[in-house]
Amino acid sequence: MLRRKLPVRPNLDEQAKLHGFDFHIIDDEIYWDESRAYCFTLRQIEEQIEKPTAELHQMCLEIVDRAVKSEKMMEQLAIPPLYWDVIAESWCQKDPSLYGRMDFVWTGPGPVKLLEYNADTPTSLYESAYFQWTWLEDAKRQGLIPGDADQFNSIQEKLIARFAEIASSNPFYFSCCQESEEDRGTVLYLEDCARQAGLDTRFINLEDIGLGVGGLLTDLDDNVIRHVFKLYPLEWMMRDENGPLLRRRHEQWVEPLWKSILSNKGLLPLLWQHFPNHPNLLPSWFAGDFSRQNPTIEAELKASRGYVRKPLFSREGGNVSVYDMTNNIMEEEGGDYAEEPMIYQAFQALPRFGNSYTLVGSWVVDDEPAGIGIREDISLITKDTSRFIPHYISG
Repeated sequence: MLRRKLPVRPNLDEQAKLHGFDFHIIDDEIYWDESRAYCFTLRQIEEQIEKPTAELHQMCLEIVDRAVKSEKMMEQLAIPPLYWDVIAESWCQKDPSLYGRMDFVWTGPGPVKLLEYNADTPTSLYESAYFQWTWLEDAKRQGLIPGDADQFNSIQEKLIARFAEIASSNPFYFSCCQESEEDRGTVLYLEDCARQAGLDTRFINLEDIGLGVGGLLTDLDDNVIRHVFKLYPLEWMMRDENGPLLRRRHEQWVEPLWKSILSNKGLLPLLWQHFPNHPNLLPSWFAGDFSRQNPTIEAELKASRGYVRKPLFSREGGNVSVYDMTNNIMEEEGGDYAEEPMIYQAFQALPRFGNSYTLVGSWVVDDEPAGIGIREDISLITKDTSRFIPHYISG
């Protein structure tokens, strides 16, 4: 993986506007950054990213299958018991999922390591699937990168194919919170993919979803909502006043209820318990099991320079803390998750280029690896302010 400086297209703002990329600059700060790009070889993509993504995803599905049969595992994940049976039902009935994103740390010669799995509401999708591809085509035409360069990116075609598979006779609703421009952009993109798959789509803000007779959800015209994609965390839905309505299963949600197991940071210690010493995993523990006095844990930490504490439901780096081996905090982020149950994970530093740390996001669509998106941050903790950097394959 090489990081190469490149000239920014002089018409970038025009291209962003043309393609509806309204959040390429966020709060007057650059979000989409094409002043550099990451170059991979085909072998690196196929062997060191695509292959482990596929294997890890299947391991994660095995954890779901175990968890829905285990009260202990569901308790460890801090999922409210009210929803255990309906999550199991969602899994057993094979409620369809759409996509997810694994976040990897990759330092070069060794294997990628899974930091977490954003399996419910991952963003940076539009920029990974679409705008990154338009950059590739422009960069080749302008001679900025080799003319035969490629990209690990079949995200859009796989999304369209998946929507065609999960279509029904009911309108397919798309929804997110009203105030988030980035979420709206992601949902608009997904809705466009669904339309290309032939679905009858509708958009509604989450705040505008109504509650009709018999606990049925309705749109602004009082039409019943049966099939809906939501860019809104499942754990938030379960905590909402109307969360118990999920038990009735009147709607088919995308992502489905069983994804609440994969979108939980507790997935990481469960993976380590059931697949110990797997080359693509970092040692991880639930808070109740983590002790520096435990010789086994201390031995597993030996290869790292510290450890990371993460809330089970943290998003965008919220309340994540990085400790060195003497228990001093190296970095930490504030947030709204300080009171959540915690897990601990062995620290693996992101590779550093200049003053930026690099994270590889590997996309999964319809249970298959589909492409990558790369983000950089000046902090070891990747956040919602991290920049998105394009990539290409050459050699």
